[in-house]
Amino acid sequence: MLTAVPVATRPDFDISAVACRDDHTRWSAPEVRDDYRVVLVRRGRFRRMAAGVPADIDATLAYVGAPAEEESFAHPVGGDLCTAISVTPKLWRSLTGDVAGQAVRTVYVDPRLDLAHRRLLAAAESGDVDYALSEELLALLSTAIGRITTGRTPIAEACARHDQDLVAAAREAITEGDPASDTLFSLAELLGVSPYRLSRAFPRELGVSVTRYRHRVRIGRALDRLEVGEQSLSTLAADLGYADQAHMTRTMRQYLGHTPTVVRRLLASAH
Repeated sequence: MLTAVPVATRPDFDISAVACRDDHTRWSAPEVRDDYRVVLVRRGRFRRMAAGVPADIDATLAYVGAPAEEESFAHPVGGDLCTAISVTPKLWRSLTGDVAGQAVRTVYVDPRLDLAHRRLLAAAESGDVDYALSEELLALLSTAIGRITTGRTPIAEACARHDQDLVAAAREAITEGDPASDTLFSLAELLGVSPYRLSRAFPRELGVSVTRYRHRVRIGRALDRLEVGEQSLSTLAADLGYADQAHMTRTMRQYLGHTPTVVRRLLASAH
């Protein structure tokens, strides 16, 4: 039996926790999908057949799937739990360019990629899907894609660019509260660049990630409101674009070492 529990879903990507309890040595009926996907194992192992080539998939070996690719599965040793990442062709091409790279359908999960997988899941738990999780997703995809492509890709080009003007434009959109800055992907579209390039540009040009920069701006706005006696923390969280009051509280505790309630009291005592 196969079950899929959504972890995060946006127009450009879908991340699910997929559990399989099947126990069979025979190959399943062939399946054909229309998305690009990277599947990493959290627990257990299984077998995958693609283009007539079998592979044993476990925590040390992920697989990459492509549209129109025929695949079958076998579970000779019981169940497994995986993280399945599905992305649109547009997002995939923004990272790979015209390099197909599908001769290699498995990716060795070294400690770096293992850590990227764990960071992705931790970001999902934070509730910040549109920036923190999106950045971790792009980092994971760039690492995995770098293992299956050859030649110069947009990933390599993004690493080599100097993007002072891009970062300046992104900062303006974030600080001015442009609706397009609500998500990393929509901000990148507004600026006419790939999400990966925008994500890479911030630490290179500013020394912090775009996620941390956005938190800095939002926390500054929260401090402004708390300083003048804002009473409704739920209203404040909604106005600033946090998922809920708990998300705002976790973020402020992380960056300031205090909850909003304590911060409000500290600011009041300073007057």
